[in-house]
Parts: sequence; C-alpha cells; structure tokens
Amino acid sequence: MKEANLKFNLIDSYLGLLENLSADNKLELISKLSDSLKSSKKQTEKKYDKSLDDLCGAFIFDKSSDDLIKDLKESRNFSRKIEAF
Repeated sequence: MKEANLKFNLIDSYLGLLENLSADNKLELISKLSDSLKSSKKQTEKKYDKSLDDLCGAFIFDKSSDDLIKDLKESRNFSRKIEAF
C-alpha cells in the first residue's frame, strides 16, 4: 500500500512541475516520453536476442560428453577428515 502511495505522490510531484509548461512544450514532452518507451522496448527485445546468440557455441570441448563426465568424476576428492578450528 505504501508503494502505491509513493508512486502517486511522485506522479503528482512531476505534474506540479509540468503544469506551468506551454501546450507545445507538453506535446514535445509527450512525444519524447513515447519515443523512450518505444526504444526501451526494442532494447529489451534486442538484449534477450543478443544474450541467446552469445551463448550459442560458448562451450567448445573436443572430448565426448561421456569422457567429460568420466573426467569430472575422477577429479572429485572425498574426505571424511574433519579439521579442527
């Protein structure tokens, strides 16, 4: 509930600052705000597409998956030794 009140208070504060602008300036502001919304949507879409492209081929390994699993299992070290503080 407090977050909703904070949002409305913030919006009201901005409107108080903008009420003295001329009609032309308000229209210019609306135009710039709508452009920023459009560009942020495109950037979000591109960001996700780019990250998926970056992941493609990120792990290149000459061995087969079975050999990789075998190497990982062999490299594990298990010890029951408890160290004192």
